[in-house]
Amino acid sequence: MNRLVLIGASGHGKVCADVAEKAGYKKIFFLDDNRELSFCAGYQVVGPTEDFKKYLNHSTSFFVAIGNPDIRQRITEEIEKENGQIATLVHPNAIIADDVEIGDGSVVMAGTVLNPGAAIGKSVIINTAATVDHDCHIGNYAHISVGAHIAGTVNIGSCTWIGAGAVVINNLTICNDCMIGAGATVVKDINKIGTYVGTPAKRQ
Repeated sequence: MNRLVLIGASGHGKVCADVAEKAGYKKIFFLDDNRELSFCAGYQVVGPTEDFKKYLNHSTSFFVAIGNPDIRQRITEEIEKENGQIATLVHPNAIIADDVEIGDGSVVMAGTVLNPGAAIGKSVIINTAATVDHDCHIGNYAHISVGAHIAGTVNIGSCTWIGAGAVVINNLTICNDCMIGAGATVVKDINKIGTYVGTPAKRQ
């Protein structure tokens, strides 16, 4: 597949476009609902999100480059309903064990480490220099931010956001729809939806 349609011409979209280029895509362009945008990272913005239907064919894949997990999920599901092909983007400088599973629509950025037995769900963001150790499970639409470190045998729920530089110690579970603040240290299971900050991380 040669052509990639990125949805979301934002800062995150710029990084995803760079990963896509380094991963071998030759034709890249954006869709975005901000009609004032013409280009993003040197790539053309050709129309709003709803125009994805114009590009549904066997030679085109799609990637939703939007940080908000609810929006990312909604648009991904709309594309899937139309049998659109969802790309997975992996930076060539990521270190990934042979048995790691990575779901459709996920992006693994530069400097990341995914260790043996890790399972990355659908449309997950593993951001720059993040690490996910052995036997972790990262739920669909989650986001592991820049420089966050997930120790071994951790389960992170769907749509949960682990902030930049946060640390999750081993053998823990974090439920769906949580936000872990930047630099926080998670030292026990989190079973209630909410925002958790500090060391040790506490619910606000």
